[in-house]
Amino acid sequence: MSGLRGIGIGELPGLGPEEGIAAPSPHAPAGGPSFADALGKAVGEVEKLQVAADDEATKSALGAGNLHETALALEKADVSMRVLTKVRNKVVDAYQEIMRMTV
Repeated sequence: MSGLRGIGIGELPGLGPEEGIAAPSPHAPAGGPSFADALGKAVGEVEKLQVAADDEATKSALGAGNLHETALALEKADVSMRVLTKVRNKVVDAYQEIMRMTV
């Protein structure tokens, strides 16, 4: 295994950019989105799905909506909220792990 030291992931056979995995760059792009931006955008999308599901449920309750569309909207909102919760849990776990590290 000592022969693999100093080799980037993009240099390993079968793990290059042609397979969809790019080698990590040492510096983040200057104008690229940050993790906070990406997380904020994801939260916004989940909020949109929650509002859409609420609107569909209201329409169905008033007798004007399609039950199939309501079920789909509710399921999309549920799945997106579950994914967001899992991401949040992973971020909290990573933060707690970093805080446990000794310097």
